Amino acid sequence: MNKIAEPKDIGRHVNEKRKNDKLTQADLASLCGVGTRLISELENGKSTIQVGKILQVLECLGLEMKIVPRGRVEERE
Repeated sequence: MNKIAEPKDIGRHVNEKRKNDKLTQADLASLCGVGTRLISELENGKSTIQVGKILQVLECLGLEMKIVPRGRVEERE
C-alpha cells in the first residue's frame, strides 16, 4: 500500500501510470474528459485541484484511492 501524504504523491502515481500506459498528457486528458493543464497540474502536485477531478482521472487510469484508519495495515485485494 502506498501512503498518500501530500498532493505530489498522487501526482507521482498518476504520472507513473500514464507513462506505463504509454500515454501523453494530451492523450490522458482526452480519454478522461479533462484539460491537459489539469493533468499537468495534477502530476506536479497542485493542491487546489477539485477532488472530483482527481477521482475522475484516477478512474480513467484504472486506479483507486482508499481511506483507512492510520496505522492499519491494509491487505492487497
